[in-house]
Amino acid sequence: MKQAIVARTDLGMGQGKLAAQVAHAALSAYEDADERTRRAWKGEGQKKVVLKGSGESELFELADAAERAGLPNAVVRDAGHTQLEPGTVTALAVGPGEDDDVDRVTGDLSLY
Repeated sequence: MKQAIVARTDLGMGQGKLAAQVAHAALSAYEDADERTRRAWKGEGQKKVVLKGSGESELFELADAAERAGLPNAVVRDAGHTQLEPGTVTALAVGPGEDDDVDRVTGDLSLY
């Protein structure tokens, strides 16, 4: 099992901002998963990959695909306290889920 986090490359986020947004996405999608999935993923080491997303529209397309596939997912919007405007979509997490299911949604993306 794994979780894929897609972070936008077009925003110029600093490393700390990027790390925080990825963490927000990972936790939010974990909370969207059912208890059986959470336990299984935790038991397998909580595998994650961080991938490049080109922009907001791509993240929403991927979120729609994750919903259709029945995968837990979460879109992150920044609070706007530091580098970005409030409400800026920064990241999407897909999963945790079976590797093949997550790959059907995010498998064409490059590693961050």
